[in-house]
Amino acid sequence: MRVTRITADLGVADIAEAKGFYAGYLGLSTEEFHLGWVARYTDPETGAHVQLVTRDATAAENPVISVHVDDLEGAYAEAQRLGYEIVHPLTTEAWGVRRFFVRAPDGNVVNVVAHHD
Repeated sequence: MRVTRITADLGVADIAEAKGFYAGYLGLSTEEFHLGWVARYTDPETGAHVQLVTRDATAAENPVISVHVDDLEGAYAEAQRLGYEIVHPLTTEAWGVRRFFVRAPDGNVVNVVAHHD
């Protein structure tokens, strides 16, 4: 497995309220997507980005980061082999990603994700 990108997943109570700070003040003005419960804002020049999350649509816990990988099934098998807790099973989501959540030994929940075709 190779990590291709990591995105911070910031828990917020209200995306519209938080948008002013992240998109306005920080300049992450490009809204890449907005699903109501999660939205990604990116700096159009640098590509720096953050995701704002209220409550995950299909998982019981919110992740702290999303780790995009090139071999999702391999990452899932390796997490299981190493005995890490799978918090959300390997799932193809309606919004165009395949993902699972794994709990790191420090307790943080990580969304391991890849876009599917």
